[in-house]
Amino acid sequence: MKRVTIYGPGCKRCETAERMVREAARHLGIEVDVEKISDPKAIAMAGVMSTPGIAVDGRLVHAGGLPEASRLEGWIAA
Repeated sequence: MKRVTIYGPGCKRCETAERMVREAARHLGIEVDVEKISDPKAIAMAGVMSTPGIAVDGRLVHAGGLPEASRLEGWIAA
């Protein structure tokens, strides 16, 4: 099971990022545990300067805006 963390204040883009993660995982047939972090200090400590941020298994893979679906699938599949 992959652990995916979404960093952001809970805005529309953050909600969309979570939905994209779940859709990519479902498409790949991979189970994911999605955690959402909205605490500004925790977001900054993770190195996210622009939200939403996405980390897969503890590694920050994206920050700011929404990623392309194909890239997101690659991060989850790796």
